[in-house]
Amino acid sequence: MTADIALAKPAAAAVSAAIDELAAIFGNRLVTSQAVRQQHGNTVTWIVNQPPDAVVYPQSTEEVQQIVRICARHAMPIIAFGTGSSLEGHVNAPLGGVSIDFRDMNKLVKVHAEDLDCVVQPGITRKALNEQLRDSGLFFPIDPGADASLGGMAATRASGTNAVRYGTMKDNVLSLKVVLANGEVIDTARRAKKTSAGYDLTRLMVGSEGTLGIITELTLRLSGIPEAISGGRCPFPTVEAACNAAIMTIQAGIPVARIELLDALQVRALNLASKTELPETTLLLMEFHGTAASVAEQSERFGEIAEELGGGPFVWTTRPEERTKLWEARHNAAMSNFTLRPGAAMIATDVCVPISRLAECVTATQADIAETGILAPIVGHVGDGNFHLTLLIDMNDPGEVERAKALSKRLVERALAMDGTSTGEHGIGQGKMKYMVAEHGAAVVAVMASIKRALDPQNILNPGKIIALS
Repeated sequence: MTADIALAKPAAAAVSAAIDELAAIFGNRLVTSQAVRQQHGNTVTWIVNQPPDAVVYPQSTEEVQQIVRICARHAMPIIAFGTGSSLEGHVNAPLGGVSIDFRDMNKLVKVHAEDLDCVVQPGITRKALNEQLRDSGLFFPIDPGADASLGGMAATRASGTNAVRYGTMKDNVLSLKVVLANGEVIDTARRAKKTSAGYDLTRLMVGSEGTLGIITELTLRLSGIPEAISGGRCPFPTVEAACNAAIMTIQAGIPVARIELLDALQVRALNLASKTELPETTLLLMEFHGTAASVAEQSERFGEIAEELGGGPFVWTTRPEERTKLWEARHNAAMSNFTLRPGAAMIATDVCVPISRLAECVTATQADIAETGILAPIVGHVGDGNFHLTLLIDMNDPGEVERAKALSKRLVERALAMDGTSTGEHGIGQGKMKYMVAEHGAAVVAVMASIKRALDPQNILNPGKIIALS
């Protein structure tokens, strides 16, 4: 594929003119200070900080329209920004441009409790949403770990620990309000739970990483807060035994809500950071949702499966404070890894394979890590075949950085060879663009490029992400 002909920074005069127009409308809600711009060109990947030329804070869909129309006139790149927690350079501004920060568009607009859905602005975070939903007896189940914004979660097609039961963002977004590259506003669907009327534009936008449109409102599917929840942890002698236990649990029809794999190194990090006393071996963390009787039965059945495979004992509880402590430790897994190598940079990556190949893929990856000599704990959402590496590296050591990059590349190649994907939930961004043809084939990538050109002919919406236009 030839160089991206559309990847060229706008002329300085165009940048200045666009910023002047925006400043006249937004006043002190347009910021050009170096510190703020760098915060919005952040990245937790290999890519250096790439700040935008300006950051603007809209408060309505109409204001987003104004921003987009001004930027379109001057061919200025536009990057949507939620909380900045994405992991593959999604919010970097390689060509400069305007970062649209949705900090001020953070409202729960309406709850339709009887229909099990709600309407939200893109800047609201998942924790804030669930706090406001609590009195309704409903909750939004997608939990990527970070307290990400809902707009960002939709844009990156996020999932997380609850995906095995509740699905991912693509399963829980009913409709989107989107500002297109020409400033036009569309609603991708109605609130009906299903439709066969035309192209599924909602699913097209979910996972498009801000390259096809700017999300300004979301209609989300909600779930009832379970009557009872049980959760706990179960040690296993090997990764293979743990993965087989997960597979057997799902095949047995046990409606597990969460099933997380941690290798011994990741457990050690949790114990150091969260002061837990988990057994430092391969571990599964489990959770079941339902009635008091059903979660007890499901826990007992899983314990029997684990015992058959040489695991256990499965220590579980329905006490909220004990479950909360366990899952807080799990959600802090990434940050806990700094205890293993203080001062190191933390680079996260993920792949996903069919669950029948998961044990093979994780085991081969562990051997690769050991041979490479990189410190890289593993955690996985094993119910859907997705697992993560957190590479702890010294970015000032070129040799170590190259070994880590080579390890990450082999991980992706291994997953693709097993009919998997280069990313189960982190997304493509800049970091994994180079694997798109290998994963999808040139013809599919060409179709994606055609869609991008049709919706964004100037290539101003988050340029340099997902696919290269050539």
